[in-house]
Amino acid sequence: MAIDHAAFVNITLRQPEPSISQLLAQLAPPREFTEARLANYVPHAEYPSQQHALDRARVFLGASGAKKLFRRETPPPGVYLDGGFGVGKTHLLAGIWHEFRGAKAFGSFIAYTSLIGAIGFAGAVEALGKFQLLCIDEFELDDPGDTMMMSRLLNELAPKGVRFAATSNTPPNALGEGRFAAADFQREILGISNQFEMVRIDGEDHRHRPVTLEPVSTSQFELEAWLQSRVNTQTGIVDFGALLKHLSTIHPSRYGFLLEGLGALAIESVHQLDDQVDALRLVAFIDRAYEAQVAIRATGHPLTDVFAPKYLSGGYRKKYLRAVSRIGALTSA
Repeated sequence: MAIDHAAFVNITLRQPEPSISQLLAQLAPPREFTEARLANYVPHAEYPSQQHALDRARVFLGASGAKKLFRRETPPPGVYLDGGFGVGKTHLLAGIWHEFRGAKAFGSFIAYTSLIGAIGFAGAVEALGKFQLLCIDEFELDDPGDTMMMSRLLNELAPKGVRFAATSNTPPNALGEGRFAAADFQREILGISNQFEMVRIDGEDHRHRPVTLEPVSTSQFELEAWLQSRVNTQTGIVDFGALLKHLSTIHPSRYGFLLEGLGALAIESVHQLDDQVDALRLVAFIDRAYEAQVAIRATGHPLTDVFAPKYLSGGYRKKYLRAVSRIGALTSA
């Protein structure tokens, strides 16, 4: 049974040219947090900091559901939710976004830096200055250049009355190392750090995701059977080498448009990456696939083992570890 490639979407044929308004329209919570609200965040009694974080999120939002003790407080200009993996930070952040009344944007750290790269710093300040709230998920502190750029952006937007809510970026298998990044965050965003309330959240990973992932490769027969079951669905197919080449021709801010309308993606002939530029592009692509909850199956080298060991211990290890975790989730979906 050979794969009829014509029956599926070849994403390398897509050449997205989104407008600024289309790029801004992407700044919304990922599909899995469509229903996230402060009201359906369930704090665990054994971790009082989770209830505290919920209360502080309500204060920040000015929500009527906040405890009576806080109702007359002036909401802080910014809030930073700082904690380990899987304690509900993104749920709280998405809940703030959904319940905020006003112009708002929600994106990962990399989504905002990609936007700056696509339309320029001045263009980003102008475009984002029209929002009243920016939610920044997984604020990254391991790339000095990007961190400085985001710090500058926040400092430019704060005087315009823009408020900020952010979370930290601890990967699933950090095992407590560098788990709480509030001090680093305050140091790196000099100028407006005093406008952020730091809220620490303790707890265990409520999704119980594995600390390590066993490398699993899909055989050609398994891929063919999987694709056969998806013939009448919007499914993409791409050769790994062709994907990497195509990503090199497209700005990362447009990667999400390559996956538009797709529920699944087959990647053929994966090989381990030894070029960091390709590796970082793939990280950005996986982030977009994860946000869209696109199921992935891949042949060749195990996709969860696609990054060379030297990268998993280098300066961008948090990016790669997050990507590996997300690949594991998408390839088992």
